[in-house]
Amino acid sequence: MNTKTEILEYDFESLSHKILPGNSDYECLKHHINLKSTTAFHTEVGTINDNVHIKDIYVDENRFFKYQIIKPKDTTVAKKVIFLLHGFNEKDWTKYLPWAQAICEGTGSHVVLFPLAFHMQRAPKYWSSKRDMYKLSENRKSRYPNVVNSTLSNVAISMRLHAMPQRFIYSGLQTYYDFIQLIENFRAGMNPEVSKDFKFDIFAYSIGGFLAQILKLTNYKNYFSDTKMCLFCSGTTFNRLSSVSKFILDSEANVALYSFLIEHFDKFLKKDEILNHYILNDHMEGEVFNCMLDYQKKREFREGLLKTYEDQIYAITLKKDKVIPSFEVINTLKGAYRDINIKVDEIDFDRDYTHENPFPTNTDCEAQISEDFNMVFDKVCNFYNT
Repeated sequence: MNTKTEILEYDFESLSHKILPGNSDYECLKHHINLKSTTAFHTEVGTINDNVHIKDIYVDENRFFKYQIIKPKDTTVAKKVIFLLHGFNEKDWTKYLPWAQAICEGTGSHVVLFPLAFHMQRAPKYWSSKRDMYKLSENRKSRYPNVVNSTLSNVAISMRLHAMPQRFIYSGLQTYYDFIQLIENFRAGMNPEVSKDFKFDIFAYSIGGFLAQILKLTNYKNYFSDTKMCLFCSGTTFNRLSSVSKFILDSEANVALYSFLIEHFDKFLKKDEILNHYILNDHMEGEVFNCMLDYQKKREFREGLLKTYEDQIYAITLKKDKVIPSFEVINTLKGAYRDINIKVDEIDFDRDYTHENPFPTNTDCEAQISEDFNMVFDKVCNFYNT
């Protein structure tokens, strides 16, 4: 960080962690009813590794953690905050610090770096151990000879989602409720850096944009009515992205997740009392989550919500993005009949880049990358400032 900004850390305890697999009895606080878990914990055939297949509710790092705020130096209590939501299977904030700094300097807003459940500082350090993860990846490749893109970077999350794809939903719900909790904490004056009557926007990258859209379109208690949402390399429905990558998921986990969420989701909901309740029974967040899974399902409902907020949503896509293709973002955000007036800027850098690393470091194109970076974040800040 340079001298214009500073970074501060604050403790957070997730009060929604009890929704995670590992409990036998659950209570829906909204409806005051008890729900029974039918989740069976699975490990890969022939393996027992409690450090990876630990029951979700027992991962203390996911319940107790710190979030960061990047703020302009010497500023008073913030009236304006921008939340930055990161991508899938991220281990640390290194690549995001320059992004947050650019947004902070370009808007004068405090930028809150808030981690998704089981990502960043919310994951056990063991899942980032190169030596241990390399061994697990080699074992996984011997067990599944046809697996594609199994690496030390993605093996922990791939094993966990392969064994229990429903974790994607449970951890998503936890993060959704954590985000609401953070907003309410700020409104209660529990952070000295943020005014009780603060306003906020969201900058979301990759899978963080999936969460951002659910938050915005659900608009819990009208908290998000005036929130601007900028999506970077993000904005598609789940079935229109490709997550097989050495940095995201391996092919076996991807097939299991796709099978669960897209091909057989309705059947799985009949078997899982808790998910059935949150997805199908008077939980707007579940209904919006459901409409963001499959492009064809609940399309009119999704597009109606997007149209409601079309002036508050802006997307920047990358033409050569293979994980979240630009044309699929356009298909989702502008609608099947292109009657939703959400602005989508498609960019193509004149250099090598990937979805996972749009602004690589240690290359011969440093000046070009710096120019591209400034161009993107000028667009981002102009969106928030107008």
